[in-house]
Amino acid sequence: MSLITFQKPGELAALPPLSLYIHIPWCVRKCPYCDFNSHQAKSDLAEAAYIDALLLDLQTELPNIWGRPVETVFIGGGTPSLFQAASIERLLSGVRALVPLQPQAEITLEANPGTFEKEKFRGFKDAGITRLSIGVQSFNDQALQALGRIHSRHEALAAIDAAQALFERVNIDLMYALPRQNMESARQDVHTALATGAGHISAYHLTMEPNTPFGHTPPSGLPHDDAAQDIEDAVHQALADAGFDHYETSAFARPGQACRHNLNYWQFGDYLGIGAGAHGKISYPTHIERTTRRRGPNDYLAAMQGKPAEAIERKRIAAEDLAFEFMMNALRLHEGVPATLLQERTGIAPARIAAQIQAAQQKGLLDQDPLYFRPSEHGRRFLNDLLQCFL
Repeated sequence: MSLITFQKPGELAALPPLSLYIHIPWCVRKCPYCDFNSHQAKSDLAEAAYIDALLLDLQTELPNIWGRPVETVFIGGGTPSLFQAASIERLLSGVRALVPLQPQAEITLEANPGTFEKEKFRGFKDAGITRLSIGVQSFNDQALQALGRIHSRHEALAAIDAAQALFERVNIDLMYALPRQNMESARQDVHTALATGAGHISAYHLTMEPNTPFGHTPPSGLPHDDAAQDIEDAVHQALADAGFDHYETSAFARPGQACRHNLNYWQFGDYLGIGAGAHGKISYPTHIERTTRRRGPNDYLAAMQGKPAEAIERKRIAAEDLAFEFMMNALRLHEGVPATLLQERTGIAPARIAAQIQAAQQKGLLDQDPLYFRPSEHGRRFLNDLLQCFL
């Protein structure tokens, strides 16, 4: 007689794909809407010391990811393009020496048009960057000034033009529902971005985040809720008309141009996060844990120069939270994910959350397809309500 064994939540038959996120926390100036872990650079950056710390951080994690290939790398911030190309080259050389980076890995670097230098961009390309993500936010000089950005429309277009000539893939970040913005000016931003030929556009609704200057004192001229919704609809329609696939809540891409790194997040893959304030998710055969690094750059550097393990907080995800954490990521994808992926990535069979699935379907938030977890059109518009079904 054979024995039938059942996976417990968090127990995995196979580990998911692994990505690497690297955080560089400094900016020329902190934007008033930004709640990311970014800090104004007040003096010369300690680039060499910080690269040393990042590589030591990665080395400290090796026992937890030993032998696993890294599929994608994302260098975010902050403003990573503040660093010299030689520093990025040393960083990526160190990464390749420590982990098996796939030959066709997608390697993204975030850049600010205000730090654009043509030779520096060429140096990033030579260092191994394959994808540049440019934080434009708007092509309207008045809107850029209201957002506290350090670049102009002209500088943004020059940076994009240079990036298009160098990199395999280019992303443009845009914001909408900006102070004094209407549907026509929002469309103009989208059409300007489309005219550059970029294959990926990330479009975000400007939000007043707590603990930011805008969260404390919102700027004047913000569109009211109905007008903001009309602007969002106009932005989405303009991108759809141009042949861009709205594949994730805030991400639009031409065919074959979706961001592989972010897709791994949304499909509940693993990612190792190194650098000040970086977050990670690492799966083991028996459980899944989240990691967080010390947030302050000086605190992070001091810990890495002393006792690196003390800079890292590790927390095991409770079994009862796994389904919600999975859905919180997967349901951002407009096409959803195969239902089988829930068990592959969490150890939880879909039958275990049948009641929650049924409740979401009855509310018209989740598609009825039994083979896919896919938000309905209503569910995409009211994503928080959909996620509450699994909380």
